[in-house]
Amino acid sequence: MNERIRIDPQVCHGKPVIRGTRVLVSTILGALARGDSIEEVLEDYPNIAQDDVRAALEFAGELTRFEETPYEAAFA
Repeated sequence: MNERIRIDPQVCHGKPVIRGTRVLVSTILGALARGDSIEEVLEDYPNIAQDDVRAALEFAGELTRFEETPYEAAFA
């Protein structure tokens, strides 16, 4: 999905991480959702780059894009 995001069953139980690290994408997104700035995230995780944070946001955005389905089909 993204060259900066890695999903490998041998790393963090297959959860998405920043490539070359064990920093979970969900950890980055959670920090941003709590109001941390990108700079604060980078201070907390010095082994990632600003482009990694952007990749995490892009990854999350891609996951939310889904084909519309009629309400009845979705809950049948």
